[in-house]
Formats: sequence, C-alpha cells, structure tokens
Amino acid sequence: MRISSRRKAIAFFLTFGVCLAAVAFAVGSGWIILNWRAGIKVFLGIIFFGAIVTGLVLNTIFLVREIRRNEQHDSFINAVTHELKTPIASIRLYLETLQRREVDEARRREFYQLMLVDTERLMGTVEQVLKAGAVAQRKASGQRIPVDFSSLVRECVELARARHHLLPEQLAYQELLSQPGAAGVLGDPEELHTAVTNLLDNAVKYSPGGVHITVELAAPNDEHIVLRVRDQGVGIPQNELKRIFKRFYRVRQRGRPRVKGTGLGLFIVRSIARNHGGRVFAESEGAGKGTTVTLELPRRRVA
Repeated sequence: MRISSRRKAIAFFLTFGVCLAAVAFAVGSGWIILNWRAGIKVFLGIIFFGAIVTGLVLNTIFLVREIRRNEQHDSFINAVTHELKTPIASIRLYLETLQRREVDEARRREFYQLMLVDTERLMGTVEQVLKAGAVAQRKASGQRIPVDFSSLVRECVELARARHHLLPEQLAYQELLSQPGAAGVLGDPEELHTAVTNLLDNAVKYSPGGVHITVELAAPNDEHIVLRVRDQGVGIPQNELKRIFKRFYRVRQRGRPRVKGTGLGLFIVRSIARNHGGRVFAESEGAGKGTTVTLELPRRRVA
C-alpha cells in the first residue's frame, strides 16, 4: 500500500514538473516573440527563462530521487526487521519448549542445532549491516598485503558448499590461470573474503529453482585478474543491471519470487572492489536467464 502511494507521488511530481516546464516554455516563448525587436530584453528573457526551466527540472529530479530513496530505506528497514525478528522468534520458541516440556536427548540436541543455525543467521544480518557502514566510509588504503586470490576463492567456495549444503557439481569452480600463483593481488584479505562470499551467497539466493553456479578465476592479462560468478537463476532485466549495486536496492518484478535479504550484499562488493582499485559489474540476458557477476581486481606483479 505504501509503495503504491509512493509511486503515485512520483508520478504526480513528475507530471507537475513537466507541466510547469511546459507552461514556462510557452510563456517564455510568447514573451520572446512579442518582444523580439528589443534585443537586450530578449537576451535577458532567454537567460531568465532558461534559469526557470532548469530550476523546475532540477527540483523535480530531486523530489523524485528523495521519494525513491525513502522508499528504499523503508524496504531496507522492513527487510532487516524481518531478518532480525524471525530468528529471534524461532530461538524463543525452542527455549520455551525446552523450559515447559520434558524433551528427550535427541530432540534436545536437534533444538540446540536449530538455535545455532538461527543464531548464525542473526549474526550474519548484523555483520552485513555493520560491514556496509564500514566499507562505505573507508577510503582506499595504501597499506595492503600480498594475497593469493586463488586460494582465497577456493576457501570461499568450500565454505559456501558447506553452508548451503551444495554438491561440487552444483557450485563448480575452475581456474583459468597460466601458472600457479598467477592470481596475486595486494589487498585486505578479510574484505576480499567478504566480497567473494557475498557474490556466492547472492548467486545461491537468486537460484530458487535449483542451484547451478559456475565460478571462474582468470588472469586475462598482466594487469588484472577476473572472478566470474555465473548462475542460472532468476536473471535481471537490462535496465536494472547497474542499479543492483546501489545501497538498499532490490529488483522488484512481477512473478519473481520474493527473496530474503537486506539489499546490501552487492553494495558491499562494489565498495570493496573500488577500495582495491577494481570494479564489479553484472550481465544478464533478462528475467529467467541467469546472471553473471564479474569482479575485476588489479593484479600484483611479481618481480
């Protein structure tokens, strides 16, 4: 209901701005036509007219952006509230069951395991929010250490397989490197680990019909290394490919399954890539045709 009202507000301000610009154009044009012989008046009128139209256009753009930003903030708050509330409610239910009823040892161990899973989910959400704030404020640092990016990616792939209970064929990894150690970078290992993990988790999350992910690490030249994460999931419309890296942004599309999350994962990846002098971008042929996200980093030259 709130989203619908926001969209109506955007349409209203956009229409209102266009109408004002049209009226200003009509009045200005009429005034110029009526006073075309008075050269200085026409010149000043054109400047004044351009200033009015520019102000109206900028004001409309600002209002529309603020409405969209507020909508994204509301969606983020709702998503985070859900991600925090659900595991807390689940843990509380298990604790109340253990407190009020006699439970056999096997059942008790199952409850403990489920509570641990909910706790990990809760901690993951908190860490995601804290990490987004940290990487957004942190500037590129000159203090970097050599990192074997291929070993780091292999570790992230193994952790993703264990966390999501995936087989090697569901999350396949291959290195297209000319020689061992060719994927060295200078960077922060913790941040790079976070970026790769977010890419893998995002690919799994948006593969509701079955996980089939291919991870490729390559060194196409002496300057860069490239990590590609290709899934066969829900895909992304062409006009959304750049927006998905914005903070709080989540693709909304009719018929698309609702996916849990905070809308911060790819924003964190982009921030980390920029802090390391690299970039990240997405490619997709459209909805239902999968997505390929590419992380490109400067390659460390070995003397």
